[in-house]
Amino acid sequence: MIKDNERGRLVIRTAVPAEAEAVAGLMVRARSTYYPDGLPDADADWTARWRQAIEHPDGHVLCVVDQGRIVGIASFRTPPDGPADTVMLFQFHVDPDRWLSGIGTALHAACVEQWRADGRRSAVLEVHTDNERAQRFYARLGWVPDPRRPTDEDAHHVWLRHAVTTGE
Repeated sequence: MIKDNERGRLVIRTAVPAEAEAVAGLMVRARSTYYPDGLPDADADWTARWRQAIEHPDGHVLCVVDQGRIVGIASFRTPPDGPADTVMLFQFHVDPDRWLSGIGTALHAACVEQWRADGRRSAVLEVHTDNERAQRFYARLGWVPDPRRPTDEDAHHVWLRHAVTTGE
């Protein structure tokens, strides 16, 4: 999947294993903005984890590239315990220095396009309770609280659901 924006700078495409380090760096920068006590698993080998996600046969990792630099990422696949017509958005990040630039909206549209092509009817995700910016972003794009996974008062994440329409 390759999409160019109106200025011809942004390209949205599938990430390749050689980009795992750049993808991991972007994720760490983005996630560090909303974890009040620091990034969990700070010592994790994020590059290896992202290489596995990129190489996962049943998953997708899309990236937004602007002038050779990865500025947005999305990782999704069928959840292990979910129906085949549902996709789980595991990671969705835009480089913090590019927030409010339209990259997230363009990346989300590319995800929805891929979900439609894959025959998905719904998408689910969990978002950190302290990440109010992301919750507002998802709400603007039609995500709603998932009634199948109510949030308990000790939860650190909120579950959201999105209806994947045919786009007609």
